[in-house]
Amino acid sequence: MKDLKKYSNKTKAAFIILIVMFIILMSNFNTLQNSKKTNEDINTIYKDRLVVARYIFQYTNALYSIKTDAVTTTLNDIQKKNQITLALKNIENIDKLYLKTVLTSKEKTSLNIFLASCSEIFKEAQNKNWSQVNNLSTQALETLELLSQIQSEEGKSKLTNSNTLYTDNTLLGQLQIALLVILGGIALYLLIGKKNKITIKIPEPQSMN
Repeated sequence: MKDLKKYSNKTKAAFIILIVMFIILMSNFNTLQNSKKTNEDINTIYKDRLVVARYIFQYTNALYSIKTDAVTTTLNDIQKKNQITLALKNIENIDKLYLKTVLTSKEKTSLNIFLASCSEIFKEAQNKNWSQVNNLSTQALETLELLSQIQSEEGKSKLTNSNTLYTDNTLLGQLQIALLVILGGIALYLLIGKKNKITIKIPEPQSMN
Protein backbone atom coordinates (compact mmCIF):
# COMPACT_ATOMS: atom_id res chain seq x y z
CA MET A 1 0.00 0.00 0.00
CA LYS A 2 2.87 2.34 0.81
CA ASP A 3 4.31 1.73 -2.66
CA LEU A 4 1.01 2.69 -4.31
CA LYS A 5 0.93 5.98 -2.43
CA LYS A 6 4.21 6.95 -4.10
CA TYR A 7 2.45 7.21 -7.48
CA SER A 8 0.08 9.96 -8.58
CA ASN A 9 -3.51 9.27 -9.52
CA LYS A 10 -2.65 9.83 -13.18
CA THR A 11 0.10 7.19 -13.02
CA LYS A 12 -2.24 4.72 -11.36
CA ALA A 13 -4.93 5.41 -13.96
CA ALA A 14 -2.44 5.01 -16.81
CA PHE A 15 -1.30 1.69 -15.33
CA ILE A 16 -4.91 0.47 -15.12
CA ILE A 17 -5.55 1.58 -18.71
CA LEU A 18 -2.55 -0.42 -19.92
CA ILE A 19 -3.81 -3.54 -18.13
CA VAL A 20 -7.31 -3.12 -19.55
CA MET A 21 -5.94 -2.54 -23.06
CA PHE A 22 -3.83 -5.69 -22.78
CA ILE A 23 -6.89 -7.70 -21.71
CA ILE A 24 -8.89 -6.29 -24.64
CA LEU A 25 -6.04 -7.14 -27.03
CA MET A 26 -5.86 -10.75 -25.81
CA SER A 27 -9.65 -11.03 -25.89
CA ASN A 28 -9.72 -9.76 -29.46
CA PHE A 29 -6.99 -12.24 -30.44
CA ASN A 30 -9.05 -15.11 -28.99
CA THR A 31 -12.12 -13.86 -30.86
CA LEU A 32 -10.20 -13.90 -34.15
CA GLN A 33 -8.92 -17.43 -33.44
CA ASN A 34 -12.44 -18.63 -32.63
CA SER A 35 -13.75 -17.05 -35.83
CA LYS A 36 -11.06 -18.85 -37.82
CA LYS A 37 -11.96 -22.19 -36.21
CA THR A 38 -15.67 -21.57 -36.84
CA ASN A 39 -14.94 -20.89 -40.50
CA GLU A 40 -12.90 -24.11 -40.72
CA ASP A 41 -15.74 -26.10 -39.15
CA ILE A 42 -18.28 -24.65 -41.58
CA ASN A 43 -16.03 -25.50 -44.54
CA THR A 44 -15.55 -29.00 -43.16
CA ILE A 45 -19.30 -29.50 -42.76
CA TYR A 46 -19.76 -28.59 -46.42
CA LYS A 47 -16.71 -30.18 -48.06
CA ASP A 48 -16.35 -33.35 -45.99
CA ARG A 49 -19.91 -33.97 -44.77
CA LEU A 50 -22.64 -32.54 -47.02
CA VAL A 51 -20.77 -33.34 -50.24
CA VAL A 52 -19.98 -36.85 -49.00
CA ALA A 53 -23.65 -37.40 -48.16
CA ARG A 54 -24.33 -36.85 -51.86
CA TYR A 55 -21.68 -39.45 -52.74
CA ILE A 56 -23.32 -41.97 -50.40
CA PHE A 57 -26.67 -41.28 -52.06
CA GLN A 58 -25.11 -41.98 -55.47
CA TYR A 59 -23.50 -45.17 -54.11
CA THR A 60 -26.89 -46.30 -52.84
CA ASN A 61 -28.60 -45.72 -56.17
CA ALA A 62 -25.89 -47.67 -57.99
CA LEU A 63 -26.16 -50.63 -55.60
CA TYR A 64 -29.94 -50.79 -55.87
CA SER A 65 -29.48 -50.81 -59.63
CA ILE A 66 -27.05 -53.74 -59.29
CA LYS A 67 -29.48 -55.64 -57.05
CA THR A 68 -32.29 -55.10 -59.53
CA ASP A 69 -30.14 -56.26 -62.45
CA ALA A 70 -28.94 -59.32 -60.53
CA VAL A 71 -32.43 -60.68 -59.80
CA THR A 72 -34.26 -59.58 -62.95
CA THR A 73 -35.39 -62.20 -65.43
CA THR A 74 -35.78 -59.79 -68.33
CA LEU A 75 -32.02 -59.58 -68.97
CA ASN A 76 -29.66 -62.32 -70.11
CA ASP A 77 -26.30 -62.95 -68.44
CA ILE A 78 -24.33 -60.76 -70.83
CA GLN A 79 -26.74 -57.84 -70.36
CA LYS A 80 -26.60 -58.27 -66.59
CA LYS A 81 -22.79 -58.24 -66.64
CA ASN A 82 -22.71 -55.13 -68.78
CA GLN A 83 -25.24 -53.27 -66.62
CA ILE A 84 -23.53 -54.23 -63.36
CA THR A 85 -20.06 -53.41 -64.73
CA LEU A 86 -21.31 -49.97 -65.75
CA ALA A 87 -22.78 -49.37 -62.26
CA LEU A 88 -19.50 -50.45 -60.64
CA LYS A 89 -17.62 -48.09 -62.97
CA ASN A 90 -19.81 -45.23 -61.71
CA ILE A 91 -19.04 -46.29 -58.12
CA GLU A 92 -15.32 -46.26 -58.94
CA ASN A 93 -15.59 -42.69 -60.24
CA ILE A 94 -17.27 -41.63 -56.98
CA ASP A 95 -14.49 -43.37 -55.00
CA LYS A 96 -11.90 -40.97 -56.42
CA LEU A 97 -13.90 -37.99 -55.16
CA TYR A 98 -14.70 -39.57 -51.78
CA LEU A 99 -11.03 -40.35 -51.09
CA LYS A 100 -10.14 -36.66 -51.57
CA THR A 101 -12.19 -35.70 -48.51
CA VAL A 102 -10.94 -35.76 -44.93
CA LEU A 103 -11.78 -39.20 -43.49
CA THR A 104 -11.93 -40.24 -39.86
CA SER A 105 -10.46 -43.59 -38.83
CA LYS A 106 -13.98 -45.07 -38.59
CA GLU A 107 -14.79 -43.75 -42.04
CA LYS A 108 -11.64 -45.25 -43.54
CA THR A 109 -12.46 -48.65 -42.06
CA SER A 110 -16.06 -48.64 -43.32
CA LEU A 111 -15.09 -47.29 -46.72
CA ASN A 112 -12.45 -50.02 -47.15
CA ILE A 113 -15.08 -52.63 -46.31
CA PHE A 114 -17.40 -51.07 -48.87
CA LEU A 115 -14.72 -51.03 -51.57
CA ALA A 116 -13.89 -54.67 -50.83
CA SER A 117 -17.57 -55.57 -51.23
CA CYS A 118 -17.64 -53.82 -54.61
CA SER A 119 -14.61 -55.81 -55.74
CA GLU A 120 -16.34 -59.03 -54.72
CA ILE A 121 -19.50 -57.96 -56.55
CA PHE A 122 -17.46 -57.51 -59.72
CA LYS A 123 -15.88 -60.97 -59.38
CA GLU A 124 -19.22 -62.69 -58.74
CA ALA A 125 -20.78 -60.82 -61.67
CA GLN A 126 -18.05 -62.12 -63.95
CA ASN A 127 -18.82 -65.64 -62.69
CA LYS A 128 -22.55 -65.03 -63.26
CA ASN A 129 -23.29 -65.80 -59.61
CA TRP A 130 -26.27 -63.45 -59.39
CA SER A 131 -27.55 -64.55 -55.98
CA GLN A 132 -24.16 -63.78 -54.46
CA VAL A 133 -24.09 -60.44 -56.27
CA ASN A 134 -27.44 -59.66 -54.66
CA ASN A 135 -26.22 -60.68 -51.17
CA LEU A 136 -22.99 -58.71 -51.47
CA SER A 137 -24.93 -55.66 -52.63
CA THR A 138 -27.12 -55.90 -49.53
CA GLN A 139 -23.99 -56.04 -47.33
CA ALA A 140 -22.54 -53.01 -49.15
CA LEU A 141 -25.78 -51.10 -48.53
CA GLU A 142 -25.49 -51.87 -44.80
CA THR A 143 -21.95 -50.48 -44.85
CA LEU A 144 -23.24 -47.34 -46.57
CA GLU A 145 -25.82 -46.95 -43.80
CA LEU A 146 -22.98 -47.04 -41.27
CA LEU A 147 -21.05 -44.45 -43.30
CA SER A 148 -24.12 -42.25 -43.36
CA GLN A 149 -24.41 -42.46 -39.57
CA ILE A 150 -20.74 -41.49 -39.23
CA GLN A 151 -21.36 -38.49 -41.48
CA SER A 152 -24.28 -37.37 -39.32
CA GLU A 153 -22.25 -37.76 -36.11
CA GLU A 154 -19.26 -35.86 -37.49
CA GLY A 155 -21.44 -33.09 -38.89
CA LYS A 156 -23.26 -32.77 -35.57
CA SER A 157 -19.91 -32.65 -33.73
CA LYS A 158 -18.64 -29.84 -35.99
CA LEU A 159 -21.88 -27.93 -35.61
CA THR A 160 -21.75 -28.25 -31.82
CA ASN A 161 -18.16 -27.01 -31.84
CA SER A 162 -19.13 -24.03 -34.02
CA ASN A 163 -21.98 -23.14 -31.66
CA THR A 164 -19.60 -23.32 -28.69
CA LEU A 165 -17.12 -21.01 -30.42
CA TYR A 166 -19.97 -18.62 -31.28
CA THR A 167 -20.99 -18.51 -27.61
CA ASP A 168 -17.37 -17.89 -26.59
CA ASN A 169 -17.12 -15.04 -29.10
CA THR A 170 -20.31 -13.52 -27.70
CA LEU A 171 -18.94 -13.65 -24.14
CA LEU A 172 -15.61 -12.18 -25.26
CA GLY A 173 -17.48 -9.39 -27.06
CA GLN A 174 -19.41 -8.59 -23.89
CA LEU A 175 -16.15 -8.59 -21.93
CA GLN A 176 -14.60 -6.17 -24.40
CA ILE A 177 -17.60 -3.83 -24.09
CA ALA A 178 -17.34 -3.94 -20.30
CA LEU A 179 -13.63 -3.15 -20.44
CA LEU A 180 -14.24 -0.27 -22.84
CA VAL A 181 -16.79 1.12 -20.37
CA ILE A 182 -14.10 0.93 -17.70
CA LEU A 183 -11.68 2.79 -19.96
CA GLY A 184 -14.34 5.42 -20.56
CA GLY A 185 -14.87 5.80 -16.82
CA ILE A 186 -11.16 6.24 -16.25
CA ALA A 187 -10.99 8.85 -19.03
CA LEU A 188 -13.87 10.78 -17.46
CA TYR A 189 -12.15 10.56 -14.11
CA LEU A 190 -8.99 12.06 -15.57
CA LEU A 191 -10.92 14.85 -17.31
CA ILE A 192 -13.49 15.76 -14.68
CA GLY A 193 -11.44 14.94 -11.62
CA LYS A 194 -8.59 17.16 -12.74
CA LYS A 195 -8.30 20.00 -10.29
CA ASN A 196 -7.89 23.44 -11.72
CA LYS A 197 -4.88 25.14 -10.35
CA ILE A 198 -5.77 28.34 -8.42
CA THR A 199 -3.26 31.14 -8.92
CA ILE A 200 -3.04 33.54 -5.98
CA LYS A 201 -1.63 36.89 -6.93
CA ILE A 202 0.26 38.53 -4.09
CA PRO A 203 0.06 42.32 -4.33
CA GLU A 204 3.35 44.11 -4.47
CA PRO A 205 4.11 46.38 -1.50
CA GLN A 206 3.41 50.04 -2.13
CA SER A 207 6.42 52.16 -2.78
CA MET A 208 7.37 54.59 0.01
CA ASN A 209 8.43 57.14 -2.59
